[in-house]
Amino acid sequence: MKNNFPRIIIAATQSGAGKTTITVGLIAALKNRGLNVQSYKTGPDYIDTGWHQSVNGKPSHNLDSWLVGKDNIKNIFANTAKAADISIIEGVMGLYDGGRNGISSTAEISKLLGIPVVLVIDAQHMGTSAAAIALGFREFDKSVNFAGMILNRIGSDSHRDMIIDALDKLNIKCFGAIRRDMRINLPERHLGLLPTSENQDGGRLQRIAEAVESQIDIGALIDIAKSAAPIETVDDTEKILPRVKIGVAYDKAFNFYYETSLAELEKLGAQIIYFSPLNDKHLPDVDGLLIGGGFPEMFAEQLEQNESLRREIHDAADKGMPIFAECGGFMYLMNRLIDFSGKKFDMCDVFDGFTIMNRRLQSVGYVDAEILHDCIIGKRGDKVHTHEFHFSSEIGTTPGENIFLCTKLRTGDRYSAGLIRKNVVGSYLHIHFTGCPDIAKNFVDSLIDYHNSK
Repeated sequence: MKNNFPRIIIAATQSGAGKTTITVGLIAALKNRGLNVQSYKTGPDYIDTGWHQSVNGKPSHNLDSWLVGKDNIKNIFANTAKAADISIIEGVMGLYDGGRNGISSTAEISKLLGIPVVLVIDAQHMGTSAAAIALGFREFDKSVNFAGMILNRIGSDSHRDMIIDALDKLNIKCFGAIRRDMRINLPERHLGLLPTSENQDGGRLQRIAEAVESQIDIGALIDIAKSAAPIETVDDTEKILPRVKIGVAYDKAFNFYYETSLAELEKLGAQIIYFSPLNDKHLPDVDGLLIGGGFPEMFAEQLEQNESLRREIHDAADKGMPIFAECGGFMYLMNRLIDFSGKKFDMCDVFDGFTIMNRRLQSVGYVDAEILHDCIIGKRGDKVHTHEFHFSSEIGTTPGENIFLCTKLRTGDRYSAGLIRKNVVGSYLHIHFTGCPDIAKNFVDSLIDYHNSK
């Protein structure tokens, strides 16, 4: 069945050009017009989707062809966009940047879903040259539906007019120009943008919305979104009745989850019960745990002080409860965490060893991971597409206990990673259960086995 899904993708020339700021402002402006907006993020990023949700009031979804596979992209999009009047997709890095051979780039996702592309250029330190850059991006791949431009960080009316005059000569549409204003910049730290849950400036989002509303032609963008071709869709939202309960760690320290990934667990019969490692003194009554990524290093003292919950997680691991931990969750399961200042904090002591924060990024990119031991998520030799992005590193772990053999997609580098202990698997790797349904089924099956054994 074919359906119309009005949609545009906000791309950019590079990271830091202002995609998230403009996307957030555009979502707000469309909502102010009474439209039901659905938002998305190209690639694996967790934080930008949080900023979308902060203005939209509902989850934003990731569209990543490496993590979920190209065949799943259309269904993820269609099943989440079908109730919306318009969908806004934020790109990743520069328009043509992604994994090896451009996998999961903004350009690739735009072509997979037939999405018109609006390119953001940070024009703060250039004039007419911005038009030359726009021309290059338009001509680089003619199969990309290049709809036009948004200029960001413009200094004056004359600055704006100079660039628009040059764009007009190239027949490149400009949908607006955002004035340079430090008050609308989104705050950053070591993993990129600061999570919206930690934003202390209550007026920031309002200022962004007002800037976009007054300086961008929203009506013209809506018309471009409506011009997108219909998409062939298949309904894939069926669930079965819950058979087991899975505790999902969720608070300011742990909040890196893909909504459609969790939905995959629900489809298999897992009822999700959220708990907070920061605030809850006891684990909920569950059959297993999922502890995702986040910023445990920023809340290490509070995590350490919650001794009762740390002890219960340690004891649950000793009793054979299935526990799957990614990145920040993996750090939480270690013996200790050492923060940026060198201060040590006790964690759950499920895995021997420490994690230590580094000032430099330790790893980023797509990874092909092979399972080395039979475990709660699969059998030895099973492979899964993953993503890795962290500043911390492991100290004092035992190499023989590694659970994954990793191959970097971009470089081909190979290394062992992650740890296994009883029914606990943890690593720096992030996965998306929609892209590896067998892994999701194995995990839920392990919860069922544990439930039946109690």
